[in-house]
Amino acid sequence: MVLQRGLAVIRLSFHEPCVSKPKAKLQTTGWREVVSLPELGILGIPAKIDTGARTSSLHAVNIELFDRDGEEVARFDLDFGADKAYRHCEAIRVAHRTITSSNGSAEERLIVKTMLSMGGTDFRAEFSLTDRSDMVFPMLVGRTALKNRFLVNPGRSYLISDRNDAKEEFL
Repeated sequence: MVLQRGLAVIRLSFHEPCVSKPKAKLQTTGWREVVSLPELGILGIPAKIDTGARTSSLHAVNIELFDRDGEEVARFDLDFGADKAYRHCEAIRVAHRTITSSNGSAEERLIVKTMLSMGGTDFRAEFSLTDRSDMVFPMLVGRTALKNRFLVNPGRSYLISDRNDAKEEFL
């Protein structure tokens, strides 16, 4: 079929379907979930599932780098306040990146990679280490970690986890 409009000629073909290939079914998550970082010994941590954040972030203090057998390793503490959990952790350093926060301020952060467990799915994810002590959630799961794994329903919570699985030390 040919349509003429002014000087432009548009050819339309109805023979080629405009459908994409079927994709694997993605698990739907709510905007907040309970997740785990098994390699760091952190189980049942409440997390905000944040599609507005590219990189996931984890509350950490006393962050330092050291060399172990030619590999840079980050040593940091997870400190969740008075009478709360305090964990000493180590993870392989992946990079330093400038991260722009939701309020627009840029901060140079250390990036580590560790196993993330969400809704029965375990995968490696990158986390920027930063002091989130003034935030509601000690962890954000960003869109890079979510990509090709999860869909997010922003109107629901705890679709792939039970809010009661959140350890009291993190609340």
